[in-house]
Amino acid sequence: MYNNRAMTNLLSVNEKLSTKSISTGSCAEVLVKTLENLGVENIFGYPGAAVLSIYNELSHSGIKHFLVRHEQAAVHAAEGYARVSGKPGVVLVTSGPGFTNTITGIANAYADSTPLVILAGDVAPQKNKGKVFQKVDIISMTKTCSKRNYLLSCEDDVRQVLEEAFAVAQDEKGPVVIALPRNVLESGYTPSPNIFKTKVKLPEIQNSELERAARLLASAKQPLLLLGGGSLDSVDEIKDFVSKTNIPVISTLMGIGAYPSADSRYLGMIGINGTYPANTALYSSDFILALGVSFSDRSTCKNDDFAPNAKIVNVNLKKIPDDFDIEIIADSSEFLRKFIEYLPEKRSYADWYNKINLFKEENTNSLCRQSSGILKTIYEYTKDSEPVVVTDVGQHQMLTAQYFNFNKPKKFITSGGLGTMGFGLPAAIGAYLANPENLVLNITGDGSFQMNLQELATCREHNIPVKIIIMNNSYLGMVRQMQEKIYKNMYQVEMINPDFTKIAEAYDLFAVRVTSENELRPALEKAISYPGTAIIDIAINSFEEI
Repeated sequence: MYNNRAMTNLLSVNEKLSTKSISTGSCAEVLVKTLENLGVENIFGYPGAAVLSIYNELSHSGIKHFLVRHEQAAVHAAEGYARVSGKPGVVLVTSGPGFTNTITGIANAYADSTPLVILAGDVAPQKNKGKVFQKVDIISMTKTCSKRNYLLSCEDDVRQVLEEAFAVAQDEKGPVVIALPRNVLESGYTPSPNIFKTKVKLPEIQNSELERAARLLASAKQPLLLLGGGSLDSVDEIKDFVSKTNIPVISTLMGIGAYPSADSRYLGMIGINGTYPANTALYSSDFILALGVSFSDRSTCKNDDFAPNAKIVNVNLKKIPDDFDIEIIADSSEFLRKFIEYLPEKRSYADWYNKINLFKEENTNSLCRQSSGILKTIYEYTKDSEPVVVTDVGQHQMLTAQYFNFNKPKKFITSGGLGTMGFGLPAAIGAYLANPENLVLNITGDGSFQMNLQELATCREHNIPVKIIIMNNSYLGMVRQMQEKIYKNMYQVEMINPDFTKIAEAYDLFAVRVTSENELRPALEKAISYPGTAIIDIAINSFEEI
């Protein structure tokens, strides 16, 4: 049955989607036809007995299935696809461990507000009192890491459940899980009248809120625009706003690309691993307009010290448990379009920019000379291609955020809220499939890469030409750095790594090892020109810091 049938304010997919009439066949057949009608082109999955009826229908559908080598990777691949395409990614897995292997990916998507639909096979209900093979409580497991979850029964209309799941994933920005018992999938489909007809609407933006925000901005001498992941679909409105106000711009990790990084008014990323100019400007500011920001602890650091002198206007799709001067529940684009009409006269903020320029001059973070030089070289070599850059989690992630310029949205794909090592390679696969015209770089660390390196087989099978750049320091670098600073040791973080070029050879892929900086450009030339998957294994200093 539906989990939480009392949801009467859900989005009506009939207002958004034009689905063809489906009235006959098994539930599995109707499920696949509905996926086709919803425009699904790719599914990332791993088969098993509970979902073989779906796989049977997929075999003669227009949907392409990508067989991953681990179910966690299926979710990350769907995330990469969703983050680049803007459409929900779709995952199909079997019961028991097939589903439990997806939990990390689901939690990752939930933390980063990525729209996904996870189709999870489930065992049929049993009358016996003993244990049931591969039975897990999918609904209980996903209550805290999904926007909605459903346990399909024979009384439910699978078409409606799917349509609603896609609408919720898209509009509420997050993963939706559907548990599909085998007996239901194999039973005959019986349509039912449409149940969900109303749409969740955001509250109207009040003129009084816009006027108050405009007064705060008008009185500010050191204002900032702070961009989070929820602002990535508001690029045009943000550019218009900045051009009309001349306000400096900062971002969170997830907001990178919402405003061109190369623009002189962009100061960089804030937070624990943010840039000195961005963090110092944040501390000095007297007004902040925050768009689509989650205010996570990695961005705010010590909450008591976060912008202590600033009036904060927070604009987000959902309420955040914090004390803001003005909080507006709204889409960033809609807010900016309305706020433009209330803006005070454009100012130069000459004194403020003079201070900011001093912050830039004071920036002495040169600890990572080798890594920063490597990443700058990679950026310069690839910037004309405007690649999609997918990172894993660690020092390489933060350095990529600092040393690459991302001038368009959805070009920087990373695991922000959960910090999931192993995200990078499968997410890069999905990112490529969302737009095969893109050059896709997976910048990773030796630790992260080994979390899901089995997906090299998926790359080889489907000839996916991602370029994997391994920053290989033979350590869990970020953990080592924290151990040294906090505990004055480096216990259990040194790694004896395999020869990654030989692993690539085993998968029949191209690989090259770089041991000096003058070898990097020739390696990039060879890897990027290679028509398939390519690995560049770069040996770097084991004790560099960020």
